[in-house]
Amino acid sequence: MRFQHSAPVRSAHPTLVAAALSADGLTPDADVEQRVAHHVATARDRLAAGPESGFREIRAWRRAFAASGLPPTRYRCAAESLLRRLRRDGGLPRVHPLVDLCNAVSVAYAIPVAVLDRDRIDGDLAVRPATGVEEYVTLAGGVEHPEPGELIFADDAGRAHSRRWTHRQSGWSAVRHGTERVLVVVEALHEGAGDDVPALVDTLTGELAERWKVDAWGGVLTADAPTFHVPG
Repeated sequence: MRFQHSAPVRSAHPTLVAAALSADGLTPDADVEQRVAHHVATARDRLAAGPESGFREIRAWRRAFAASGLPPTRYRCAAESLLRRLRRDGGLPRVHPLVDLCNAVSVAYAIPVAVLDRDRIDGDLAVRPATGVEEYVTLAGGVEHPEPGELIFADDAGRAHSRRWTHRQSGWSAVRHGTERVLVVVEALHEGAGDDVPALVDTLTGELAERWKVDAWGGVLTADAPTFHVPG
C-alpha cells in the first residue's frame, strides 16, 4: 500500500507539509487519560489567548478552503472543528483510545490528524480531486458521492475516505473496537509547518510506543520522497 498527494494537490498547495505513520498491534484498552488531558490542556492554554480562528495553522486551512470555493466558516478542517468544540463545550468526544489521543494531539498543535483503519482501505490511498463516482460512507452509515473536483482521500476501489480534504473522515475506515492496524496522516499548510509537523510526528510516535508498546513507522513526506510505502 502507498499513500501520497496527487500532483494537482501539491501544485495547488505548495506550502503543504505532510507526514504518514503506520502502526500495527493496536488495542482498544490502552489508558490514555493522562496524556489526553495533557495535550488538551496545551490547547486550552492557547485558546485562552484567543479563538482558534486566529491561529496561523487554522488561517492557512481557511485560505486553502476559500481558494477551492468552500466557505471556510461552513467547511472547517478537522483541527478547527475540534478546537471549536473544545472551546464551546469544554471537552472533546471520546471514541477510541487512539482516536482520543490523536484528537488531543491535533488540538494541541492545531493541525489535522487523520486516523484510518488500514484493513478498510483497498489498494493505494491518494489525496486527489474526485471524479464524482467515488462512494463515501458517513459515520451514520449513509452513502454520498463527492462532487467532481472535490479533494478526497481515495483508494483504488473508488471509495472516498474523506470529504473536502481534511473536513470530514469516512465512517467506512473509522477506527473501531477491533482495529489493529492504522494509517495516521498529518497535514499542515501554515508557515512553520516544516518544524511543527515533525514535532507532532515525534509526539505521536512517542505516545504509541509508551501507551501501546508498538513502533510507528513513517515520517514526513518530502519533494524527494512524496510517497509513503506502508509495510505489510
